[in-house]
Amino acid sequence: MTIRLRPHHFLCMLTFVGEGYSPRFVVNYGRVIDRIRAGERVVLVEGPDDICAPLLGTDDPHCLNDSVRQRDAQALADVVSLTGLRLATGSDLELDAALITRLHAGFAAGTIRQACGGCQWSGLCDQVAGKGFAGTRVKGG
Repeated sequence: MTIRLRPHHFLCMLTFVGEGYSPRFVVNYGRVIDRIRAGERVVLVEGPDDICAPLLGTDDPHCLNDSVRQRDAQALADVVSLTGLRLATGSDLELDAALITRLHAGFAAGTIRQACGGCQWSGLCDQVAGKGFAGTRVKGG
């Protein structure tokens, strides 16, 4: 199988420590992270992805908002700039330890955080990055 992942979740997963919008969301997020850690490939999608799935059954899920699509566009541009990878909707890749390490470094340095502006989780992510990503579920090399 392949994990469907929207671009700004490249950033969110770097600081995922088991907090989220609801218990169901957190459990699902953990399962997606486990699949990534097991080496399952990722395909970039536009719009809701496997992480968003639990929110789609709620009233007015934010994952459909224009602001989230803009967040995706900025995150994708930043990740492409940092990694030099040619990524776009439909791109297929493995989020291996080397790539995660590069993303952690860019996140900690702030070079791939433009998409985080205005995000309600930004403060938590600042704390997690400030502690060297201790307790996160996605690990680099």
